[in-house]
Amino acid sequence: MGSVKKQKRQFIEYLEVERDRSPKTVENYDRCLTRFFYFGKIKKASDITEGAVAKFKTHLSQQPGSKANGKKAVMKKRTLNHYLIAIRAFLKYLNQNDIPSLLPRRILLEKISEESFDVISPEDMKRLIAAPDTKTLEGKRDKAILELFLSTGLRISELCSLSVHDIDVGAEEFSLRGINGDERILFVSDALRIALIDYLDSRKDAEEVLFVRYGRKQNDGGDSRISPRAVQRLINKYATAVGITCKVTPQIIRHSFAANVIQSGADLRTLQAQLGHLDINTTQAYLKNKK
Repeated sequence: MGSVKKQKRQFIEYLEVERDRSPKTVENYDRCLTRFFYFGKIKKASDITEGAVAKFKTHLSQQPGSKANGKKAVMKKRTLNHYLIAIRAFLKYLNQNDIPSLLPRRILLEKISEESFDVISPEDMKRLIAAPDTKTLEGKRDKAILELFLSTGLRISELCSLSVHDIDVGAEEFSLRGINGDERILFVSDALRIALIDYLDSRKDAEEVLFVRYGRKQNDGGDSRISPRAVQRLINKYATAVGITCKVTPQIIRHSFAANVIQSGADLRTLQAQLGHLDINTTQAYLKNKK
């Protein structure tokens, strides 16, 4: 039958090689499963029972999460679901390989639809996108970054990983492999097309990355790709410059994109595909923002 540790190693290799999941996703799955196995004293697949998972959920729900008002809050349901999704994915792998184990559908995720997300008003978003000085190359890049966020709802890691050849500015859509290994189709708006063409036509370098970093570290010999932290800083800079008082982050822009899709009348499955969510329950939380 084999030990569950060996089966986990095979599962991790399967994610890396056959599913082509991102290193971060694989690392998170490995970490979540390792913690579950340690807590539940899981030695073999048959040890993964509904009772064992229920005890683990109770344990996690009592663990401290991120800080709130200077104090540690309990673990959020969304974070807890990351562990449950990893366990379900592992059980699905076992079932596919005819290893007797609990059915994945027996693992129910925590409902998070009662949660609401911070979003940016359309007026503030227009002000934010208009903030970069497009007379400069850096401003053209920043304008394209903001338009891409708003038009596609990309995760910040997905945006930073893009290369020049990933988007055909002459096409109405492009294909993206997301951090979960999902392949999804994203649409190119007219505003995004104009911003990208303006930025790319102004570049004189031969870099393959889509968004190049500029500034004092530009020629230090390191990676020329803009970092997620740098994107977060530029968004905060422009939001402050135009007087937006609410918090603005790449994730909040992603939430705003999702809210706009819902408001336009799209169904949850469509939004799930656009956002690259593995579980529809994650997408369903955006219904709270629907008016």
